[in-house]
Amino acid sequence: MSESERLPADVTDALEMILEPGDPVHAALREQVPHLRLHSRCTCGCGTAYFEIDTETVEPAPINPGSPVVAAAPLVTEDGECPGEVLVFSYGGYLTSLEVCSWGEDIEPTLADARRWLRSYD
Repeated sequence: MSESERLPADVTDALEMILEPGDPVHAALREQVPHLRLHSRCTCGCGTAYFEIDTETVEPAPINPGSPVVAAAPLVTEDGECPGEVLVFSYGGYLTSLEVCSWGEDIEPTLADARRWLRSYD
């Protein structure tokens, strides 16, 4: 995979913050990150990213087929506010997207905000 096809650093960082290496399912999903390509981003500016993956190059994670959400983390601001969350989705054991969700209209978090607030959440 060439450098231009790799995920942008902001997306990779967010995935690494949310997918816990000690969790067997998350560990398997983390193995997929180097094989992901950015398909598209949400046009609203939130930073939601949609992925493509060559399923021939990596094994699927052993996930619960009943839920597409494989990881979630609340966003906690410096003031202790919780304006949203970041969700990671998969289909068939393969990562499909990372979504930055807003819970209100006061703050519409971007992926840059999410990365900062996920750090403070750790």
